[in-house]
Amino acid sequence: MSGKRSSTAGIGKMLLASAAAFAFTFSLVPLYRIACEKVFGIRLDNTAAEAPAGAGAAAEARMVTVEFDGGVNSALPWSFRPNQARMRVQVGQQYETTYYAHNDGDRAIVGTATPSVAPARASGYFAKTECFCFTAQTLAAGETRDMPVRFIIDPSLPADVRTITLSYTFYKNDVLTERAQSAAKATASPILPHAAP
Repeated sequence: MSGKRSSTAGIGKMLLASAAAFAFTFSLVPLYRIACEKVFGIRLDNTAAEAPAGAGAAAEARMVTVEFDGGVNSALPWSFRPNQARMRVQVGQQYETTYYAHNDGDRAIVGTATPSVAPARASGYFAKTECFCFTAQTLAAGETRDMPVRFIIDPSLPADVRTITLSYTFYKNDVLTERAQSAAKATASPILPHAAP
């Protein structure tokens, strides 16, 4: 009997401790806000009702410079660069640019590009709606291609970010390159007719 009472009491204490922890967690945000605003004089937010008139329109009209960069890994015999070095863009609007790629080798080669955005904290605000990155690109020997990139910059990009750099690096995809070269050889090899007996 006493065993049942002690286990029931133990469960009751655990439930009480859980409820207290739950209540404490929810009280942290208002307590933090009160401490910041009343004690330290730090204003944590600016609600939509308090925002100055036209603030949304000003954010939408904001202009940002986007710089483009590109390169290849040393194992990939391609020429690769942006067709345009920089562009002045309005946040919230879609833009398009292109990158130039040329296979300097004497055989078909497959490459894959990885993008990066600098500063790193701007990457979450830079949305690519069309991109050649992470998709295998096959260029025949001597082939040239312009690769498009479409992008939009989110209007909520931090105000102190005025320039964003979009960079791509192409790497050789050895497995897919071997397959592409084997397929090219098979296509190029003539099938000789069997001689009559």
